[in-house]
Amino acid sequence: MPILEREPPKGRRESYVLPKVPVPPLKQTLDMYLSCMKHLVKEEQYQKTKAIVVKFGEPGGTGELLQKKLLERSDKTYNWVYDYWLEDMYLNQRLALPVNSNPAMVFPKQNFKDRKDSLRFAAHLITGVLEYKERIDTRVLPVDFARGQLAGTPLCMKQYYRLFNTYRLPGHKRDTLVIHKPGSTEQEYIIVACKNQFFVLDLVVNKKKLKEMDILTQLEKIVKMAENSEERQPPFGLLTSDGRTEWAQAREVLIKDSVNRESLAVIEKCLCVLCLDNPSGMEVGDTSRALLMLHGGGHEKMGANRWYDKPMQFIVGEDGVCGTVCEHSPFEGIVLVACTEYLMKFMTGSPSKMGRATSVSELPTPARLLWKTTPHIQGLLKASAERLQRLVRDLDMDVHKFEVYGKEFIKKQKMSPDAYIQVALQLAFYRCNGRLVSTYESASIRRFHEGRVDNIRSATSEALAFVKAMTDEKASLSDSEKMKRLWDAINAQTNYTITAITGLGIDNHLLGLREIAQELKMETPEIFTDETYVASNQFILSTSQVPTTVEMFCCYGPVVPNGYGCCYNPQSDHLLFSVTSFHGSTETCSAVFIKALDEGLVEMRDLCRKSNKPQSSAAPAASKVVENNQGAGSKLPSTLQKTGK
Repeated sequence: MPILEREPPKGRRESYVLPKVPVPPLKQTLDMYLSCMKHLVKEEQYQKTKAIVVKFGEPGGTGELLQKKLLERSDKTYNWVYDYWLEDMYLNQRLALPVNSNPAMVFPKQNFKDRKDSLRFAAHLITGVLEYKERIDTRVLPVDFARGQLAGTPLCMKQYYRLFNTYRLPGHKRDTLVIHKPGSTEQEYIIVACKNQFFVLDLVVNKKKLKEMDILTQLEKIVKMAENSEERQPPFGLLTSDGRTEWAQAREVLIKDSVNRESLAVIEKCLCVLCLDNPSGMEVGDTSRALLMLHGGGHEKMGANRWYDKPMQFIVGEDGVCGTVCEHSPFEGIVLVACTEYLMKFMTGSPSKMGRATSVSELPTPARLLWKTTPHIQGLLKASAERLQRLVRDLDMDVHKFEVYGKEFIKKQKMSPDAYIQVALQLAFYRCNGRLVSTYESASIRRFHEGRVDNIRSATSEALAFVKAMTDEKASLSDSEKMKRLWDAINAQTNYTITAITGLGIDNHLLGLREIAQELKMETPEIFTDETYVASNQFILSTSQVPTTVEMFCCYGPVVPNGYGCCYNPQSDHLLFSVTSFHGSTETCSAVFIKALDEGLVEMRDLCRKSNKPQSSAAPAASKVVENNQGAGSKLPSTLQKTGK
């Protein structure tokens, strides 16, 4: 199995028992699947798909057999979908982690006076990390509870316990999520990356925890050591930026030497990575900061000053560009938000404790990790650098603040801000492409034991009816009819959200049926080789809401070569969007999409203002603010993704 540790975490704050993820009724999922796809494929293809689905669901047929086996699996496991989902979403994926998988959280721009000022910030940040980790290890984090539609339901906390004690180990065909024992003495150190070198910063010396001033002292030593060109090591962090199979092959070469084997083991067991970046030389704006978090600017800038397999990498740039980039397989965006918001509040609310340091002579010199290289390894590093650079050049990023209004205006319309924004995204895409496509919006299922996410399929038939009404000049629909269609779209989005967060979405269920068939060594059922199913898993529009209460934002890349990644952060008086695409696609352009999104949001506001009042028959369902995609950031739910990038 790719992951261990099956027992629910124990602690005085977590005496509740969460239910298992349900297995939805087969007929319900098949009917919903057809409903989701009917308006997205041609009629001829839909009729073909419908016949395949009907046959699959016949009494005594293949579907019923697989459903029975899935129910048996549910009886025997804590969470029937978890391993299937983890492997399909992450561990089986072969694309490079930067841009394609790892999301980033961009902190507010810092104004450092000099390098030492940035190191003070870094020392204070690590002090906050250690405080947060102690809260995790001692199980005193307050339990999260669902908000909105099903408010008060306790949520699974297991993802928090994997922030600092996990590592994604590359494999030739499938990666492994390694979990170290929480609170292990092996983890009493962090790795510091500086000038593409890696150093061990012990956090406990002579059984005493380092104070903040001690951490600063050690960071200063590390910076000085990194500047010593005579001892400089090759930029081995580049290998972790490569495709997963390429990195696994390179790692096999590395571990033939005991020096490399030991350095890798040290990194794999560390608490987290702290990346001390040089000034990037780029104009520091929201978009450039987001790019530096996602890929470091490539090997010519900070792209090698990373170790992308480690879930938590904190980046502190001398020019004030700070944030974190995360390996996504152990946890969702809302857990990342909770951690980083705690750290930001710690940074501003807890004064830096730069008291008297331990005598410098008492602190051992941080160890530089050493590597043995060969011409073959040098060639691997060069190839990784070139592939990273191609990825850097291809990414088209646009971070945009929509300032006309924010979520307060949407709430005044008695609409869910998330549902409203999702409909706006459909309008923007339709305006750019004249069609809707399968859309992914992550939906948290943390109300269940070991719950991660399912998918909210936002490209509803009701959304299509609305966007056509807003763009078809020939239709000449009245404002009241357009408003009715907007409410229909909002309600459809809200209803599907409720379905997904209560464990009754279609994507996890279909995945489970597919994987059960594979385990039984059956010929793949036609429903899963059908053109419609393949298209249903090509998420050209991949979206997540990642709301924050402090000034920072999340971003990630597209999941298919011709797609968009859209992360949004609704605030009271503005909406922040991070939109990504690839320059290599002739079908996408982030700036064009943002322009269409701006126009649509203004038109939707104007429509709401023109309406005398919300349609009373439709308003109640949509007016309930639903806990929607608090699993934000999960993006890649199918092994059927294109792998051309």
